[in-house]
Amino acid sequence: MGVLKRFEQRLEGLVNGTFAKVFKSEVQPVEIAGALQRECDNNATIWNRERTVVPNDFIVELSAGDYDRLSPYSGQLGDELAGLVRDYAKQQRYSFMGPIKVHLEKAEDLDTGLYRVRSRTLASSTSQPQGAPPSPASGYGYPPVAAPPMPSAPPPGGPGARRPAPGGPGAGPVAGSAGPRRHWIEINGTRHQISRPTLVLGRSTEADVRIDDPGVSRRHCEIRTGTPSTIQDLGSTNGIVVDGQHTTRATLRDGSRIVVGSTTIIYRQAEG
Repeated sequence: MGVLKRFEQRLEGLVNGTFAKVFKSEVQPVEIAGALQRECDNNATIWNRERTVVPNDFIVELSAGDYDRLSPYSGQLGDELAGLVRDYAKQQRYSFMGPIKVHLEKAEDLDTGLYRVRSRTLASSTSQPQGAPPSPASGYGYPPVAAPPMPSAPPPGGPGARRPAPGGPGAGPVAGSAGPRRHWIEINGTRHQISRPTLVLGRSTEADVRIDDPGVSRRHCEIRTGTPSTIQDLGSTNGIVVDGQHTTRATLRDGSRIVVGSTTIIYRQAEG
């Protein structure tokens, strides 16, 4: 039995069928559940062969009418939707950086029957288990996403050895020194590391980063890391906009805003 079907069956027995009456008119819970699954798929970040991280904190925006009708049940519905996300992640072998939360919010710009899902990867402290309270974060723009842990090594010469001077032979990254440049993009608050010289974005499942947006072509554009990094349109239908300019090719800087379809992508780079 599929995850969505089990979710529907659980919902049928809640509050003596109250949910069935509440949802009879407009937004259906299975629609929201499906949107949460897609949100996980579209924002999955591969850290290594054994770990793919997906968002764990979700906001479901509803029209004023739908929100007023559903808000009395928001706690229980949120728990059920969080359980759905947990079940789906287990099925897909996804993992989370912290506890799963699903909240309902009112959006004045939405008409009755319409909804919108936002998500972020909200990391717990690295010293805390997955179920611990999340670390504080502000807004849903750029959440604190912990970088994959890197193996540490003792300084050359063993314990107590003097650290090499910056730039000297065997020197590692220290404060004020420039290490290898890191590149990543942020989409809907989720970070996607760029670990290869090129990164293809598009609607196809074969793209390196899949964007579920009807205005995005199957292979829409390609980011090439370097000095400088660039973005190249791949013959898309709707083109690309970089820092407010329609273009087919552009140089990227830290913080560049790329728009494909109706999706905004933030390009990031940093030393070390």
